[in-house]
Amino acid sequence: MKITVQTTVRAPMALVWKAYTSPEDIVQWNAASDDWHTTSATVDLRVGGEFCSRMEAKDGSFGFDFEGTYTHIVPESLIEYEFGDRKARIDFSEGRSGISVTVTFDAEQTHSIDEQREGWQAILNRFQKHVESQLSA
Repeated sequence: MKITVQTTVRAPMALVWKAYTSPEDIVQWNAASDDWHTTSATVDLRVGGEFCSRMEAKDGSFGFDFEGTYTHIVPESLIEYEFGDRKARIDFSEGRSGISVTVTFDAEQTHSIDEQREGWQAILNRFQKHVESQLSA
């Protein structure tokens, strides 16, 4: 089953793309809640390139590497990747109210569909706030 989450970012495409693909930005926004954070990120943004985000509970109780391999990239438009036996697709498109960022990913079996959707949506919402805050800085 595929799950889709979406947000609209009121910022130029170049800034949205950079924030989504830059390790320096990823560590600022990549968390589903305030008690989690990404302590490091690596990105080799090319087909066959790998990425890894180290996600940890702030209290140190748990952590994991979210990692995968890029399978298709169209700059400022599309990123597809595989992570484990699952796939994800991120579409970036310009609209009247900003850049639409749509993430579609294969569900996993451990957590409910609602939990997965809520977690990925929370991360995407933090991404939106991070990018928009850069405009006012």
